[in-house]
Amino acid sequence: MSCSHSAEVDRRLARIEGQVKGVREMVAQGRQCEELLTQLSAVSSAVTQTARVILTEHLTHTVAHGIEEGSSEQTIEDLKRAIDQFAKLK
Repeated sequence: MSCSHSAEVDRRLARIEGQVKGVREMVAQGRQCEELLTQLSAVSSAVTQTARVILTEHLTHTVAHGIEEGSSEQTIEDLKRAIDQFAKLK
């Protein structure tokens, strides 16, 4: 089953891309380490929140579809893998 993601995921990823570009510019400017770490913390949080949105979409679409189709054992295994990947973010 292919995955399609919401416009919210794309919007969040675009914002993260902009944040990372800004951090690179800060490094090039020789900005203070504390400032860089603050911005990197914001990027990390944004990545985690985007992953949460993707996991929620997975639950509401893919998992629901798998259970409806009668492949609950495979669906549960797929969900476990998704949760394991999400847990590795922090």
